[in-house]
Amino acid sequence: MILDNLDSKLNNQIAILICGHGSRNKLAITEFQELTKLIQKRYPSILVEFGFLEFAKPSLVDALDKLRKHSIKKIIAIPAMLFAAGHVKNDIPSLLINYSSKTGIEIIYGRELGINNLMISAACERVKDVFKKNNTLKPEESLLVVVGRGSSDPDANSNVSKITRMIVEGIGLGWGETVFSGVTFPLVESGLKNVVRLGYKNIIIFPYFLFSGVLVTRIKRQSDLVAINNPHISFIHAKYLSSQSYVVDTFVERIEEVLNNEGNNFMNCSTCKYRSNLFGFEKEVGMIQESHHDHVEGLGLSCDLCDAECNGDCEIQNEIQTHNQEKSNLGEGEYLEHEHEHEHDEAHQHEYNHHHHHNVIYPNSKHPLGPVTLRLPKEIKS
Repeated sequence: MILDNLDSKLNNQIAILICGHGSRNKLAITEFQELTKLIQKRYPSILVEFGFLEFAKPSLVDALDKLRKHSIKKIIAIPAMLFAAGHVKNDIPSLLINYSSKTGIEIIYGRELGINNLMISAACERVKDVFKKNNTLKPEESLLVVVGRGSSDPDANSNVSKITRMIVEGIGLGWGETVFSGVTFPLVESGLKNVVRLGYKNIIIFPYFLFSGVLVTRIKRQSDLVAINNPHISFIHAKYLSSQSYVVDTFVERIEEVLNNEGNNFMNCSTCKYRSNLFGFEKEVGMIQESHHDHVEGLGLSCDLCDAECNGDCEIQNEIQTHNQEKSNLGEGEYLEHEHEHEHDEAHQHEYNHHHHHNVIYPNSKHPLGPVTLRLPKEIKS
């Protein structure tokens, strides 16, 4: 809720910018726009805009230019990202810093959504909806598989595992496992093949994603393949987060942190691979902050292979067409991600300068349950 004395003080001098990743999927963009509208309703006297890093319009620069034309003096930029990985730590702040230095507009960067009681509640509500629709299911007899996006940042990946445990204990589920849609391990297919051995007859699959898109479709496609070879198990899909009311509340919380100068809107640095000498990621300490999205920023591309909801056709075609090229261009174990879900070994900047290049390979890229298994679609073997 906005403090009453803010209206007269802020008036038209301040605005809110919701920073999204962007997608070719039309439904994902629509869902993002709907979320922004819900945030705007919470701040009727403050202008709320949104922009994307890539593959969708308006770009972040477009949105910033629009706010500038409204004579905005200060912008609160909130990353619409679940966890702090490359985009949150590097790409978005780099872009915002460059824009601020060129225009003189003050831009205050807020926190990612992260882990708090609101986001945990949002996740629990999505899983609880499964039990509301299936009265015969019992939580203690059900296994939960939470699917994260997957990142080359181990801190972000570990947060997904924490979400899994919080849901399991909050609802009282029988068991919980964490898998990922890409970049890291275990992937959905490999993880589910191990999970089915635990003997649970009901497996709930929950994509811990904000919006729809090719990654959510991939989760469904790969879990269906596992289900074919395990007809005695019921695979039940929970809805991703979308505009769940607690998610909107979290955005408001992040905005209020900045508005109220609470001073706690800083990301975690204690296990950040760019600042701490994190085991296994020592080579990535001290990398410079720079964005690598100029070539796809503001393209406004959309996928015409499907209607509203993504059906994954674009990904399947891309995997087949680029497999030979990837094999010839990359060393063994390296992984060139699909353009819908690319992840860079990027960095963020603290109180000192870093030095950085982008030739660092994710150290676990050769893991048998990880990225190499995504090079080509394949049938599940029993």
